[in-house]
Amino acid sequence: MDLGYPRPQMQRSDWHSLNGRWRFAWDDTMKWRHPSDVTDWPLEILVPMPPESSASGIGDRGLHRCCWYQCEFEASSPPAGGRLLLHFGAVDYEARVWINGGLVAEHEGGHTPFHCDIAPALSPTGRQVLTVRVEDDPKDLAKPRGKQDWQLEPHAIWYPRTTGIWQTVWLEPASATHIEKLRWTPRVERFEIGFEAFVVGPLDDDLTIDVRLFHNEQLLAEDSYRVILQEVHRSIALSDPGIDDSRNELLWSPERPTLLRVEVVLRQGERVLDEVASYTALRSVALLRDRFMLNGRPYLLRMVLDQGYWPETLIAAPSDEALRRDVELAKAMGFNGVRKHQKVEQPRYLYWADRLGLLVWEEMPSAYRFTSRAVNRMVREWSEVIERDYSHPCIVVWVPFNESWGVPDLPGTPQHRNAVQALYHLTKTLDATRPVVGNDGWESAATDILGIHDYDANLDGLRARYGGEVKREEMLERRRPGGRVLTLDGYPHHGQPVILTEFGGIACAAEDPRAWGYSTVTGSEQFEQRYRGLLEVVSNASIFAGFCYTQFADTFQEANGLLTADRIPKFDIERIREATCGLRSHDLDGLPLT
Repeated sequence: MDLGYPRPQMQRSDWHSLNGRWRFAWDDTMKWRHPSDVTDWPLEILVPMPPESSASGIGDRGLHRCCWYQCEFEASSPPAGGRLLLHFGAVDYEARVWINGGLVAEHEGGHTPFHCDIAPALSPTGRQVLTVRVEDDPKDLAKPRGKQDWQLEPHAIWYPRTTGIWQTVWLEPASATHIEKLRWTPRVERFEIGFEAFVVGPLDDDLTIDVRLFHNEQLLAEDSYRVILQEVHRSIALSDPGIDDSRNELLWSPERPTLLRVEVVLRQGERVLDEVASYTALRSVALLRDRFMLNGRPYLLRMVLDQGYWPETLIAAPSDEALRRDVELAKAMGFNGVRKHQKVEQPRYLYWADRLGLLVWEEMPSAYRFTSRAVNRMVREWSEVIERDYSHPCIVVWVPFNESWGVPDLPGTPQHRNAVQALYHLTKTLDATRPVVGNDGWESAATDILGIHDYDANLDGLRARYGGEVKREEMLERRRPGGRVLTLDGYPHHGQPVILTEFGGIACAAEDPRAWGYSTVTGSEQFEQRYRGLLEVVSNASIFAGFCYTQFADTFQEANGLLTADRIPKFDIERIREATCGLRSHDLDGLPLT
């Protein structure tokens, strides 16, 4: 099963995937507390496919609270002082991990990675037993769960649950002192790259990090830094080419996704302790008055909302090629960005978005109950999300809340408003380089961009609200999407860009009575006509700095995608592209398909 290197921005040459067939057991009564308690393994599962998915070999979508995994693998103890790191890309929701019956790790949070050193727990025989216990209460509404349904059958806009391991499990050896993390911060205005490296393990006086930065095969920079207090914080200055054509060749954008290859080597004197391959990019995102700016120029966002589900594998990717194909399809349909909705997407998707050129809005999966525990969980996991994905050039906006989910009474309850403001400012603190949308859709209390959700299929109504004669102040005061005000009292709009971040949702009439959309048409011809009409109105509304169409692909009962769930276009993909871009077909030659 090819899912690609799991951590694309810090690759080591020596690693081993543990994906494959594992033993599996449900534990609904939660009677087992230790691997030795599990006396029967009645099922087999294909890791990392969720047990609710058909691809896992189980396909059980019942309401299960706890499950166990077990596999065996060969590994010998590393050289004295060496480490063997066991990584989990994501496990939903609370995980405990044992090696040969000894507890080695615990983690809470269904969307973020964790790892541990298992060298001290290895058996000298070379045959190792890995056991994982996962607790995931399907009815717990006070945890970040995104679109995972808490009812037995998917309803409305919620989909089948995900329990347990759903991203790659893998091993990599490392020296006692090694690089734990890298962070890249582009500073286009100074033509610099901010470089941070974090080292774990025993330190020596002559510990250094060498960095070599390449554009294609051209060496741009070569530096060496002393490691002090286990960290390195430096700016790598690049030679400014001076004229726009040469500068633009080095800048990253969807139209020209230039990545800079990096080699990072940790040395103790002349001895190499660690060596990793990475990449970064020169690109800036900013807001200027009512416009979104990319690399110092106004940039119209043409985005599509993407739920990141597949019929057979749910939120797990069926393959690395499937992730790449989703990026290629979004671009082929004329979009320059995606709003990943209620899902923290897998790093391999972000890698392909980086490499092929696709902007990403990253959104935190919501909880649906407001409690102090829910807020604590949200803060912890959202902080881990930002830390994991900070260095990806494709990510241009962070979205901690959507449509007041988890904070249902923003107008009337100060604690709910405080939560949105707190997460907005926390996000700005952890990453000062990107805009933040505090609560997308309506009821803004703290935001850099005002996002509006409007599923009206009446073109005349849309023109009346957003057309050229409409004053911004009137629109903001009168518009009530979902019966909600756009901005809360005391937090008026102060000139931020306005983006229509959800609209459309057109479904083709189907025999399945559960399939629905926000409006319905009959057949592909009518679908194309409706889509063209909506895109024409929205694209010509100068009030907007961009748009995000709902949605990329059909997702279970929501049959309102431009593609079917199997990624088949509902009408000719070139005509989708023309409508999305608002251009005649002969004007499209210069726009890249991939």
